[in-house]
Amino acid sequence: MTKDYYKTLGVDKSASQEDLKKAFRKLAHQYHPDKKGGDEAKFKEVNEAYQVLSDEKKRANYDRFGSADGPTGGGFGGGQNYGGFQGGFQGDFDFGNINDIFSEFFGDNRGFNGGGEAKPRGRDLSTEIKITFEESVFGVKKRIAVNKMATCNTCQGSGAKAGTALKQCPTCGGRGKIQEMRNSMFGSFASVRQCPTCHGVGKIPEEKCTHCKGSGVHKKEVEFEISVPAGINNDETLRLSGGGEAVAHGIAGDLYIKISVTPHSTFKRVGNDLVMDIQIKLSDALLGAEYNIKTLDGTIALKIPEGVTHGEILRIRGKGVPTRNGRGDMLVTVKIVMPKKLSKSAKHVVEELKKEGL
Repeated sequence: MTKDYYKTLGVDKSASQEDLKKAFRKLAHQYHPDKKGGDEAKFKEVNEAYQVLSDEKKRANYDRFGSADGPTGGGFGGGQNYGGFQGGFQGDFDFGNINDIFSEFFGDNRGFNGGGEAKPRGRDLSTEIKITFEESVFGVKKRIAVNKMATCNTCQGSGAKAGTALKQCPTCGGRGKIQEMRNSMFGSFASVRQCPTCHGVGKIPEEKCTHCKGSGVHKKEVEFEISVPAGINNDETLRLSGGGEAVAHGIAGDLYIKISVTPHSTFKRVGNDLVMDIQIKLSDALLGAEYNIKTLDGTIALKIPEGVTHGEILRIRGKGVPTRNGRGDMLVTVKIVMPKKLSKSAKHVVEELKKEGL
């Protein structure tokens, strides 16, 4: 049965990319294996769903054919014979089940995924960094340190003591795999799986590395330099491929970095525009004036037109958040400060204005 990626993320088929992103962030934090009560299987399902639906081409194929790869993505052509199944598989056939059957027969998780042992993969990790409002607008490079399982620098992951050789694994005889008999509902079958002693390498150290005790990995603090892109939003997550935990003779997991943006004292962000307020005098609202205001690019002169009204928005183009197509704008909301007390001469002027119907 085709996986329902929309159901996995808990969104409708009409969901926008922003809706998908919000749903993914929420579920990724909920199920992340590093969190108490996390669920690695659920986390992988959510990640798989998002990877497909966040790609417009893959999403279009999925919506039309039920597969991100299109009409030929993962199915069998008609008219062929696979072990007695005549005419190919039609309709919503559950390929996950047939993979489970092949896994039971052969014990190596190959199924119909192209053969060969799948390398072990390290755990994904998550962390959070804080950046300033200006850094979120213009982008920034940050160095972060993560305490994690990493490849041993002493033995370069081999697990062998420096200057010593590797010897043939006694468990598998250097083949990297072991064969064993397994029972199933169809009878007994010989299955092949990765050797647990050498992890499929076929060799083990004659003498173990004293630093990692032969495991090839150990716990240490690793520094990364990450590039935070211009225009990133608060609570967005970056993924650093291979930045997660390392595993012996396998592939490192990924590092997910949540971005926390410190609020600005003057500006707020609305889409790609920056919004701020400016307070002006009543006389300047009536006669017009020029005010110096601070932007993220420096101080500029803002012209206040004659007769501007309270709450009116003045637009300064190109002073907002950078995008692929240029920059957003700055929107300045006018706040007219009314005098609490008038002098006699000022009161006389106002009375004259009143007589003129102003």
